[in-house]
Amino acid sequence: MNPNYSSRIAGELKIRPDQVNSVAALLDEGCAIPFIARYRKEATGSLDEVAIMAVRDRLEQLALLDTRRAAIVKSLAERELLTDELSGRLTGANTLAVLEDIYLPFRPKRRTRASAAKERGLEPLARAVFEQSSLNPERAAQNFVDADKGVNTTAEALAGAGDIMAEWISENADVRAALRRLFHNRGELQSKLVPGKEEAGAKFRDYFDAQEKILSAPGHRILAVFRGEKEGILSVSLRPPEAEASAIVEKLTLKARNDSARLVLFAGEDAYKRLIAPSLETEIRNDVKKRADEEAITVFASNLRDLLYTPPLGGKRVMALDPGFRTGAKLVCLDSQGKLLHYDTIFPLHSEKERKEAAAKTLKLCKAYDIEAIAVGSGTAGRETESFVKSLGLPKSVLVVMVNESGASIYSASKIAREEFPDHDITVRGAVSIGRRLMDPLAELVKIDPKSIGVGQYQHDVDQSALKRSLDEVVSSCVNSVGVELNTASKELLTYVAGLGPAIAKNIVQWRDENGRFGSRKDLKKVQRLGLKAFQQCAGFLRVRDSKTPLDTTAVHPESYHIVEKMAKDVDASVKLLMQDADLRSKVRLDRYITSEIGLPTLNDIINELAKPGLDPRAEFEAFSFNEDVNLLEDLQPGMKLPGIVTNITKFGAFVDIGVHQDGLVHISELADRYVSDPAEIVKVQQQVQVTVLEVDIPRKRISLSLRR
Repeated sequence: MNPNYSSRIAGELKIRPDQVNSVAALLDEGCAIPFIARYRKEATGSLDEVAIMAVRDRLEQLALLDTRRAAIVKSLAERELLTDELSGRLTGANTLAVLEDIYLPFRPKRRTRASAAKERGLEPLARAVFEQSSLNPERAAQNFVDADKGVNTTAEALAGAGDIMAEWISENADVRAALRRLFHNRGELQSKLVPGKEEAGAKFRDYFDAQEKILSAPGHRILAVFRGEKEGILSVSLRPPEAEASAIVEKLTLKARNDSARLVLFAGEDAYKRLIAPSLETEIRNDVKKRADEEAITVFASNLRDLLYTPPLGGKRVMALDPGFRTGAKLVCLDSQGKLLHYDTIFPLHSEKERKEAAAKTLKLCKAYDIEAIAVGSGTAGRETESFVKSLGLPKSVLVVMVNESGASIYSASKIAREEFPDHDITVRGAVSIGRRLMDPLAELVKIDPKSIGVGQYQHDVDQSALKRSLDEVVSSCVNSVGVELNTASKELLTYVAGLGPAIAKNIVQWRDENGRFGSRKDLKKVQRLGLKAFQQCAGFLRVRDSKTPLDTTAVHPESYHIVEKMAKDVDASVKLLMQDADLRSKVRLDRYITSEIGLPTLNDIINELAKPGLDPRAEFEAFSFNEDVNLLEDLQPGMKLPGIVTNITKFGAFVDIGVHQDGLVHISELADRYVSDPAEIVKVQQQVQVTVLEVDIPRKRISLSLRR
């Protein structure tokens, strides 16, 4: 790492340079971010995952800058163009844009109007005019009229000189920097309807003739406009007022008021319109798109985190129903570990005879498998199937829960599902996924591409590699925060544990299949390709519920077991007793265990973990029910107050499921009785809320809701 970067990044992120250096060193060692945040607090000064990722991202950006700088220096040196002054300017460039501006005059070019004019010998004329002295341009141009070189008139000579001057102006770093600031600060995002596209582009009606400052344009509107442009509905421009741009060019290029200066002014206008504006518009477009992408990805990541942290029902015996009208409801029974015990199909929404048969079969299976909860998919026929189940007279102890099934169909047709259930069709797999999602949403949702879960905005329009990286990091963060039971976790869940990945996760499951359960964390070292580094990274996040070593059930890392053992010995107790007895733990003086590598942050974490071993950060499960009298859009009336669940959050509001097969929108202005800048301040995905119906548009299937009244 460039030694100057630690202080630079520290200043930008408001942390210490030594923290940056520590993070960089740990990342270079191959440490995973959850591991660094949890088990290397002394080294990083207790930086959290967000701060560590920010350091990593900035290091990567600066590394790219250095790579590009080195390539430019090499190119200039090979062409013998590198001077001390130029080298100094390149070294001082702190952004890619500035670096490229410095390099622009020296970049190898395709044939341009300026290069053609130079070939005709017009560069001396251009230099003379560009000086803006009292030179008579017309008279000077006569000396460059040469039919053999393709210059037949003084007008052609001056035009060629103008092309050369326009290129000089367009390559001037100061001119470009000033105009770049203008584009950034005063640029306007303008969109207009492409003639003849009004009917096809009705969904973009708000943008048929729209204009707003680039600086204040929210990301979701930027992405909407760009989507309209991509679909051929809108034409889009991102430029500042042209008069202001012309004023900047004039100020930075004119040195006099004479005939030569007039020609330089013409060249400046040409440079801006033909060369600079298109270039900077592309640059600012990329910057704006990146900003909008980052905003959308941040929203998506936040929503995904909330969804993955949905409270689990836990290890209960579950019946799951994947509803359907014509094809019936696919029914499965699962044990407390999510293992498929039975599958069938019932037809509760057909004839009265079939309904009675479905009722009898459901009650029989509930008794046979001692069912503790019934999960009903929220898709087509979900509310009707829920009503059927609730009408069966089941014991009150049996929970009936509607489960959001977004992505279940994606899972059921996936390679993962085929490997899990090679002998069952997609309907059985989908029902199993619904049941398991009730038991442990996190463990089941990791099997689905996060983009298919339906909690983002414009996810198909943003940078796909950046989106995937962000969502994968959210999943990894959640999995490691919750912890993973080594003897029951799927390959997909293990994949996200720090230090593992798909290959080692597969080997863990294979070892488990061949050798039986893991007796302790130490047994992990027997797994093929799981070396000491991988063990160090993953061990603290894996749990072995019935291990003879009590600490294997906690988030205490094996590298700290000796500390806990010493604590227990010092209070004359076993480790197990120390975990069970708060009075014993209160006698532990942490300052006695501080070493050069382990300080109070880790010691406090250890004591907290001993008090609540393997504590799940997710909230307690809370049953939810929709209003039983409201099942369809037609049942809604303005003023109704209804229970709902937040299904998605965007920058303009939150979508809420109220049980009518169509989510309603709580606009940002209806989230609270105060100004709200970000809906995530008020609500979270999967939060249970009470909403008021404001308006129902049945033809357009739109529901307006409020949390204010």
